[in-house]
Amino acid sequence: MGRASKREEIAQAALRQFHARGFNATGINDITTAAGVPKGSFYNHFSSKEEGAVEALSRYAAALRFDMLATPGQPALERLRAHFEHLGRDTLDNGFVRGCLAGNFSAEVADHNEEIRSAVRRGFDQWATLIRRVLTEAQEAGDLDNALDTATAALFILSAWEGALITARAEKSAAPVEAFFRIVFDVVLCKGPS
Repeated sequence: MGRASKREEIAQAALRQFHARGFNATGINDITTAAGVPKGSFYNHFSSKEEGAVEALSRYAAALRFDMLATPGQPALERLRAHFEHLGRDTLDNGFVRGCLAGNFSAEVADHNEEIRSAVRRGFDQWATLIRRVLTEAQEAGDLDNALDTATAALFILSAWEGALITARAEKSAAPVEAFFRIVFDVVLCKGPS
């Protein structure tokens, strides 16, 4: 009888290590030690550290709770706010030390590694598309000004969120996240006078 695959343990450990330490500071040994497996086990499942990082990004995306953006029976802008509130709680609960894995990889290695840059871009593109759909739905419901370019607004919201996380980490403060909510939801997405 063959041994059980350790891929799941390795992939989860890679996600935790990359998110906590970053790409460059995380070695294969760090991942396998955290997974409780021999170092050679990593290469039974991943051809490179970069492939492990791309898998970690995929798993991280599941934690972003994109499903919240499509919750039936809830107005579109409420869903969007709930999504970012969920992410904001994670940032606060972790003491402003981890940020967004995609944003972290983008800042740390995207200029030097095409495989990771492409994976980060695909993730951001997917996220912006989901935000755009919510904004379009809000327009169709009459809750958002039809003059708002939803593609541009989605890109702005995503960029503002990533910037808020970086600043929150630097300041060790919730103020940038609070500013994100005030500006995005009370100014940018405010319907304005009828």
